[in-house]
Amino acid sequence: MSWWIVTEPLSVERLTVAIAGLPAPLVGTKLVQLSDFHYDGLRLSEDLLSQAIEASNQENPDLVLLTGDYVTDDPTPIFELARRLKSLKSRAGIYACLGNHDNHYRHSKEKVIEALTRVGIHVLWNAIATPLGEEFPLVGLADYWSREFAPASVLDRLDAQIPRLVLSHNPDTAEVLKRWRVDLQLSGHTHGGQIVIPGCGPAPILLQQLRQNTPKPLQSYIPFLRQCSRVVKHWQWAQGWHRVGRNQLYVNRGLGTYFPGRIFCPPELTVITLA
Repeated sequence: MSWWIVTEPLSVERLTVAIAGLPAPLVGTKLVQLSDFHYDGLRLSEDLLSQAIEASNQENPDLVLLTGDYVTDDPTPIFELARRLKSLKSRAGIYACLGNHDNHYRHSKEKVIEALTRVGIHVLWNAIATPLGEEFPLVGLADYWSREFAPASVLDRLDAQIPRLVLSHNPDTAEVLKRWRVDLQLSGHTHGGQIVIPGCGPAPILLQQLRQNTPKPLQSYIPFLRQCSRVVKHWQWAQGWHRVGRNQLYVNRGLGTYFPGRIFCPPELTVITLA
């Protein structure tokens, strides 16, 4: 990790999520989520990546879920990252969706999918899989900022009486997905806000409030104001568990780190037990 990017030790977050109508054999199922690697030689250290893989394997998960942004811009490092991720262990496999950075160049998506598929990671792009059985399908959506984000083409194929798990990189999609049943949506993208102010929450929430009360001619003089407004609309969903309408959303803080770094916002591995 470059000296000028501040980061913190890996944090393992644990929670239990109740799923209405979850098949009895799946009660107690353990999911591990990892997100936002930004594996480019700068934003994720080799030590932190090793720690995350080891911590995941120690959990003996039933399913490992990856929620996008494996690279930053150049997709070439994905092949080395995939080689490292091959060490992940999971009873029912490893499934992934893609993020906006995995589509940075026209050829990025194909390279990322190719590299992950080579090591046995199943990439879902507007697709449905059933690693835990037909009665609890897993949906992976195209990235929200891509031209192919089309939840209706996938979710309309599922019986509304059947619970489901959805992978969608950008948590802003939770607003769109309120039209459908989504028992649990797993997202990343925000890096948790990267800087959290104790007692106030993620710094981008405060910047968002500042932007609303700052005349446009002055906004360009406030650091990171414009950048934060472009990342997501719903910064209140920057990290952790949220109820969105009737649906549930969990946002992982990710592993990779952008300048200036993480403060009170450690990189995260999430362990979710279904109930």
